[in-house]
Amino acid sequence: MLSGRSSAPWARAGRAVRRAWRRVVSALALVVHRWRGSLQLRVVTTAMLIGLVALTVLGAYLSNWIRDGLYNQRIDQLVADAAQSTQQARARFDASNASTGQDREALFREVIGQLQVGGAGKRDVFLLRSPGQVSAPPVSEQGTALELSGLIPSQLRHVVEASPEQIHRVPVAIERAEDDGVDPGVVIGSAVTIGGGQYELYYLYNLAPEQQTLSFMQRVLALAAVGLMVMLGAMTWLVTRQAVQPVRIAAKVAERLADGHLAERMTVRGEDEMATLARYFNEMAQSLQVQIRRMEELSRLQRRFVSDVSHELRTPLTTIRIAAEVLHAARADLDPAAARSAELLSGQLDRFEALLADLLEMSRFDAGAAMLDAERRDVREVVITAVDQATALAGRRGVWLDVELPDRAAVADIDPRRVERILRNLLVNAIEHSDGNPVEIRVASDKRAAAITVRDHGIGMTPEEAERVFDRFWRADPARARSTGGTGLGLAISIEDARLHGGWLQVWARPGRGASFRLTLPRRVGITLTDSPLPLVPPDIDTVDAPVEVPVQGAADPAAVPDLDRLEVR
Repeated sequence: MLSGRSSAPWARAGRAVRRAWRRVVSALALVVHRWRGSLQLRVVTTAMLIGLVALTVLGAYLSNWIRDGLYNQRIDQLVADAAQSTQQARARFDASNASTGQDREALFREVIGQLQVGGAGKRDVFLLRSPGQVSAPPVSEQGTALELSGLIPSQLRHVVEASPEQIHRVPVAIERAEDDGVDPGVVIGSAVTIGGGQYELYYLYNLAPEQQTLSFMQRVLALAAVGLMVMLGAMTWLVTRQAVQPVRIAAKVAERLADGHLAERMTVRGEDEMATLARYFNEMAQSLQVQIRRMEELSRLQRRFVSDVSHELRTPLTTIRIAAEVLHAARADLDPAAARSAELLSGQLDRFEALLADLLEMSRFDAGAAMLDAERRDVREVVITAVDQATALAGRRGVWLDVELPDRAAVADIDPRRVERILRNLLVNAIEHSDGNPVEIRVASDKRAAAITVRDHGIGMTPEEAERVFDRFWRADPARARSTGGTGLGLAISIEDARLHGGWLQVWARPGRGASFRLTLPRRVGITLTDSPLPLVPPDIDTVDAPVEVPVQGAADPAAVPDLDRLEVR
């Protein structure tokens, strides 16, 4: 069993390996990011890879061709030299009248000394008795370096003995004594007859000079390939830079245009394709600038018109309201038709006033004049207030409001008036579309965000309808009269309030299964939201449909406030 002390080195080694692996992965990710983010780098890399493959194939072909040429030419030369030397040795042996062993040994030494230097250069010569042959009188084997006779393969000796009239050769490896290296060599052999006895004459040639020549040429080819790769990379970089640099400039100018700097333009140089691109790009930017300024002016005029109309309508509306109140108060003295008209007039004036208020609020959002009056508040208190205001409507519709609050406080930097308005809009819509089914309100929080979901089990919406639910004056059923509901701006204002907080207002819906709205607010201003404490899709739904999300910014740390119990109202 390993102790903690003995396992500590393994743990440190494991951590070191993991750190090294993370560094390698980070480096690879950085390289891949740089490679994917630079067109010029990709072109240069691709050109150099193609060039490297081409030069490798060409270099391998040239190296093999040069090697085969040097080797075959040298072997042919050595075989011819060995054949000529063997003929001279045979003629010398045939002309000799040596009959004693001492005379033959002298003859052998003399002939070997003469054969050591041939027309192809210096070589080692061996005169060996053929296997199974016994000379009379016997003569010892002779050679310029008998210690190298072990390089003669036995297979070669058998072949020479079987075909004494032919010249045979075999490549060998010659060890160098000075550095334990190996030089290529070749052994060439044939048979000679002396005094009725058969002997074998072998020549050992060292091919080290040819190997040095081949190595030198291979180094030259490698250096030439490196030089060509450098030149290819430099040429590709220069050529691609001429093509990519204008594209980079165009990308930067387009980025500046996207950021709102509509006066940015490309510099036109020359008359080539890039200059044409720059001219047309500048013309496009000029046209966009004109159109955007025209649209901005039109939007400004529209916002001003809505704001002015909303303000100007307040004065006659006040007068109409006074007259309507007089008529409404005296409706008991009027005939039934006039009394009903007075009641309708009062109700529609209420809707008209709400519409004017919403239009003014939207004009403030459009003009960027809406301000957030944030304070540290417990979101649960705002939820309770909004539920209390919706209780009367829920009672008239027979809808049960099921409110579930967390035991822990959900404190956040919020504008209570705006959050309450969001919840009021969500609750009214849920009650009106619940078809008498319960409406569920859930609150939850974590370290970064507080979330509120409002779920109904009513008619629901299709995904296409859910995508437009926050549009101004949009209704899922255009044929339905506005006898219920608000002004058609409630959800549009709600999503603007959520954005003003740096939060999210999201919706999930399915026909026949109801809808679920989720409001996620950051607990502190200026921190970006990454997730929500509550799921958007209800837990009882198996298939997750894609929600309509409007992410902005979010969140921070909680603070403790008195607990609030779970609330259920009808």
